[in-house]
Amino acid sequence: MSFDLTKAETPKADDAETETAPEESAARRGGLVDFLSGPAGRNLGLVLALVLLIIVGILTGGERFASTDNALTILRLGSVIGVVSVGMTFVIAGEGIDLSVGAIVALCSVWATTIATQTMAADYHWSVMVFVALAVGAGCGLVNGVLIAYGRIAPFIATLAMLAAARGLAEIIAKRRTQIIRERGFVDFFGGSVAGVPVLVIMFAAVAAAGWVLLNRTTFGRRTLAIGGNPEAARLAGIRVQRHTMYLYILLGLACGIAAVMLMARTTTGTSTHGTLYELDAIAAVVIGGTLLSGGRATLVGTVLGVLIFTTLTNVFTLNNLDTSTQAVAKGAIIVAAVLLQQRVARTGST
Repeated sequence: MSFDLTKAETPKADDAETETAPEESAARRGGLVDFLSGPAGRNLGLVLALVLLIIVGILTGGERFASTDNALTILRLGSVIGVVSVGMTFVIAGEGIDLSVGAIVALCSVWATTIATQTMAADYHWSVMVFVALAVGAGCGLVNGVLIAYGRIAPFIATLAMLAAARGLAEIIAKRRTQIIRERGFVDFFGGSVAGVPVLVIMFAAVAAAGWVLLNRTTFGRRTLAIGGNPEAARLAGIRVQRHTMYLYILLGLACGIAAVMLMARTTTGTSTHGTLYELDAIAAVVIGGTLLSGGRATLVGTVLGVLIFTTLTNVFTLNNLDTSTQAVAKGAIIVAAVLLQQRVARTGST
């Protein structure tokens, strides 16, 4: 008696399809999740959100919103906080936080517009004011970096102390007065435009491009992400975590100095009230852009899109005569939604 082993071991066509279909479906789901959790998927979502805001602006604001002048106004307003957000991206990517950026911007603007500084600028060149702003910003960043990296003070506490100290020092130097910029060369240069594009927007684009290269194409950027992902593993790999962390805060301080120069040119003043709530706006733009608050992942393209989203949102609210309280509620809701989305994507990607 014999058996046909070939027929016995060969599965039916229907059974084979039933067994492979779930695997193909899971692969498709996995591919979709990977795309949405990747840089391209996150940036696509931000672009769609920005387009939706633009459509809402056109429908509610009409020609006032759709005009070229209004578009340049949005870009000009977003450029200052955008530069701060670029620096904040590096700090958050390295598992840090900085609550003092607004106060540092104020201190830089005040110090760069004192009578002594403007007198030197008149005697030599207006670039003296730029140098002072950058030096003050870098100095504040250095203090933050040393306290956090070598003093082992929590970033939240160290930068909160800097927030109070820098704002108070700005008030003391300015005597709670607004200092007017009298050096016309400074205002004419930074307040001008090139081929119809404001210099402030060009500066923001240049800083964002330089930040992208630094983050994605250099050892400095790779070390930043490594420290944010796992500081102990980065240390064992030979990275000098403390020194690098200090550099991150100095970099953010320089960004605050650049932002102060841009704000001084836009308002032609230096005052201790400059930069109010910039820390919240910068952190919000970075988080919306897809940079993890826990560090280890960052995207400069997302940060730029986040800045544009918030600036456009503010512009739409302003054109529709909505008060600042409503704007604050909307921003808070967007931040919470972004963090919840990050957590959901992270959990889905890990399963």
